[in-house]
Amino acid sequence: MSPKQQRGEATAAHVLDCALDIYASEGEAGLTLAAITSAGGVSAGTIYHHFGSLQGVVVALAQSWLGRLLDELVGELTRTEDARSGIHAAVRAYLRFIQVHPDAARLMHSVTVDREFAARAHQIRGAQEARLSPLAAWLQAHQESGQLADLPLPVVESLVLGPVTGIARRWLSVGDIDIEEAARTVPDRIWLSVSP
Repeated sequence: MSPKQQRGEATAAHVLDCALDIYASEGEAGLTLAAITSAGGVSAGTIYHHFGSLQGVVVALAQSWLGRLLDELVGELTRTEDARSGIHAAVRAYLRFIQVHPDAARLMHSVTVDREFAARAHQIRGAQEARLSPLAAWLQAHQESGQLADLPLPVVESLVLGPVTGIARRWLSVGDIDIEEAARTVPDRIWLSVSP
């Protein structure tokens, strides 16, 4: 990578860090182009060059943190030997991730990001394919060994991640869920939905 490319990547990462800081302190309404340029010491042209728009910044930021979450989930899965312990580990890792990174998790689970991701579903999925393929391979291998229910892989993925995403959203927005209790009790419930 050339020095110019390295500087470009560093600038883009800096913009994303500034955007998350603004989102954490000011909320979605405070995350404006002017706020990012002011906090980041960059021009609007720099933001347009790297991200295309303010929405491009939001999508890139959410994708970056989604990538980190997927890396943690896959890491947990690959350290387990059987499907049950893998499902348990992945669910606990997801819940731990939102506790450790609540601001990023709040952004990732926001209505704005949901809308943007839905509009760009194939693009987002393609961008995360390198992270998603080990997850799919793990699920398929455990299905083939008879340790997971014989359901289409997208259904299994939804049965595992859907409930934990719902818990994450509720904890992040309402806060009436005891996340530690959820980490102890929910993995078994999710396991029941995907066990053979």
